[in-house]
Amino acid sequence: MIAGAAHLPPRGAIHAVLEELYRDQSVNYDGFRVRLLRGSYSNFTHLITVEFEDESTRKIVMRRYNPEKYEEGHDKHSCEFNALKLLHKQGIPVPPPLLLDETGEMLGLPGIVTEFVEGAPIELPAEAARWGELAAATARMLARIHQTAFSEADKRFLMDDNVEVAWFIKTGLIPDYMRADQDGEMVWQLVKDHWGRWAPVEPRFAHTDYWAGNILWRGDEITAVVDWEEAGYGHPAADVAYCRMGYYIEGLPEAAETFLRVYETEAGWTLSDLPLFELAASARPMTDPQDWFARAYMEAGFRRFIAEAKGKLLAAR
Repeated sequence: MIAGAAHLPPRGAIHAVLEELYRDQSVNYDGFRVRLLRGSYSNFTHLITVEFEDESTRKIVMRRYNPEKYEEGHDKHSCEFNALKLLHKQGIPVPPPLLLDETGEMLGLPGIVTEFVEGAPIELPAEAARWGELAAATARMLARIHQTAFSEADKRFLMDDNVEVAWFIKTGLIPDYMRADQDGEMVWQLVKDHWGRWAPVEPRFAHTDYWAGNILWRGDEITAVVDWEEAGYGHPAADVAYCRMGYYIEGLPEAAETFLRVYETEAGWTLSDLPLFELAASARPMTDPQDWFARAYMEAGFRRFIAEAKGKLLAAR
């Protein structure tokens, strides 16, 4: 049975995956059920529940990457699969990776297959208060992620965050969406003028999209951090800035401060250049303000975030 028809993986692709997973095992399966998982924006993500003759089941996840959402020069499937391998090996809670299809020959599109991990993200804005209460645990997990060891060879599949998180200054021309925003020109100019002028810091493994929607919980325990298609390396302030912005947008500036305090304590370093990265992070909501600011107070929190980052940046220069 297949629930939901949105961009379904071909049945042949699912059979091919199961044959590959059980190639060396005498295991027979009766069938499978397929369900589209939430958050399938830049990829088509489906839960596949495999049913066996002994009435047991196994859940796996197939992620195939939307060709319309590809970024030139960045293979999301390879990035995510290799990031998951690296993180899983070092004990970070992520979905264990099973298969990589680099060409799309097996899955119909380039993609990956992972184990399914139980847990649920915090729903925003409905559960914003809970998101704030869990700021310390969220910060501790990010500090662990930033301690992940990686090699020069690993960089070939990772994004260079020191470049990519300021994508909007690459051309030297202000994008139309920033020109249309009340703070956009100011943010663009400050980031352009100061980018790269930070204190030397060791590059750290990065998620690049660390927010409530990409963290699965069971109670107060994180069961997995998901969505690693933009995994990268670079200044650790980038992840911290992006997550802190989310707290401000949800009207939780105190949680943002808790997050920063706990993160710096757990990581063992101070992010003296954080305001610059906070201004860089603020460009993302400018690309689609209607999507980001579903309620009026959200934009108010965003403007406060920008104003405080600007003040701290200029005071320190």
